[in-house]
Amino acid sequence: MTKRVLVAMSGGVDSSAAAALLLKQGFYVEGVTMKLTAGLCCDIGSAQAVCAHLGIAHRMLDAQAEFSRSIVADFIAEYCRGRTPNPCIACNDLVKFQLLLQYARSNGFDSLATGHYARIGRDAQTSRFLLKKGVDENKDQSYFLYRLTQDQMESVLFPLGNLKKTEVRALARELGLPAAERPESQEICFVPDNDYRSFLKEHAPRTLKPGELVLTDGTVIGTHEGIAFFTVGQRRRLGIAAGERRYVIRIEPDTNRVVLGSVSELQTREMTVSNLNFILFQKLDAQKLVSVKIRYRSPFVPAVIEPGGQTVRVRFEQPVKGVCPGQAAVFYDDDVVVGGGTIEATQAW
Repeated sequence: MTKRVLVAMSGGVDSSAAAALLLKQGFYVEGVTMKLTAGLCCDIGSAQAVCAHLGIAHRMLDAQAEFSRSIVADFIAEYCRGRTPNPCIACNDLVKFQLLLQYARSNGFDSLATGHYARIGRDAQTSRFLLKKGVDENKDQSYFLYRLTQDQMESVLFPLGNLKKTEVRALARELGLPAAERPESQEICFVPDNDYRSFLKEHAPRTLKPGELVLTDGTVIGTHEGIAFFTVGQRRRLGIAAGERRYVIRIEPDTNRVVLGSVSELQTREMTVSNLNFILFQKLDAQKLVSVKIRYRSPFVPAVIEPGGQTVRVRFEQPVKGVCPGQAAVFYDDDVVVGGGTIEATQAW
């Protein structure tokens, strides 16, 4: 029996190429586009055009209420707490691979496919599903997918995982896909021009709560509009006169202060990570040497992770700059995702 695959289609080249590849491989394919927020996310018209070009059905799923409640509200709340959220990870976790996968299963599809650059494998000894980096190092998106569960990976396909972006573009042109020349999508789909400060001012005016800018010794050197407009490691738009280069060292929601300091004061030697999800194994029972990413575009850094009940202690082998509470820390063993979680606290070097 031909396997039925539902492809999450944003209207961009990656998800369009994913649908085309699966069709060429003999799967029964339909496309689905989630309506997440009015006019600022997926291009429904483009997705429909691609589906028409491929001769497959297109569905639309209105997920605006769930997206607003689970993603946008949390995005605002995290900034109000002086943290730096990653809404793309939350969206993959709560919307794409929970809400949309449930929709796919309840509508008779065997799998849900997306245009992510990542790979799913199987451990020969444990039979656990593995999440691996995409072949294209510049496009690898495994960082955003570390919250996948074993149950989800059984029904998820990443057709682009073994391809480079240049190959995907070439395929889209060869097939004459309407999305072949579409540019890369913006970083945060619901924030126009990626200007989160303007977004917060418009949608969460409560974030406009003035406070003090202080040095690490407590010296007050200025004021700010609200802690939500700062992130650890930030150097520009600090609102202070030029002089010695200053960075945001930490944000104190209790005192409503933003603490500035030198680059040396920004160095971190260890951090605590919570809200854990492991893929390589069920639970971390002993120390493990891993490579860690603290942001999507940050380099891999060697570290030791240690179990600590509901959290993991991460000890870096070298100083790491700009570790932000609220961001995701993802652990790797070569090209395999061990797991990850949310950065809670840091300790200076």
